[in-house]
Amino acid sequence: MPHQLNRRILLELNPQGKTRISREKLTEKGFDFNYFTSQYVTKEGAIYHFCYEQGYLALEKNWYLLVTKKEA
Repeated sequence: MPHQLNRRILLELNPQGKTRISREKLTEKGFDFNYFTSQYVTKEGAIYHFCYEQGYLALEKNWYLLVTKKEA
């Protein structure tokens, strides 16, 4: 399933739980931006896309912030 592949890619590229990465690096690994399992919108309107607990936020100039959702 594509979102499971996306999750594995995010896990591989984000071992510390928070990092910045280029769109080029994600697409080189086979990441598909059309597949995600949920979204989170902040009060400021920023949209995080998640593949299970692994998420990403589009930044400026084709950079992304990768994050890991903490258990509540």
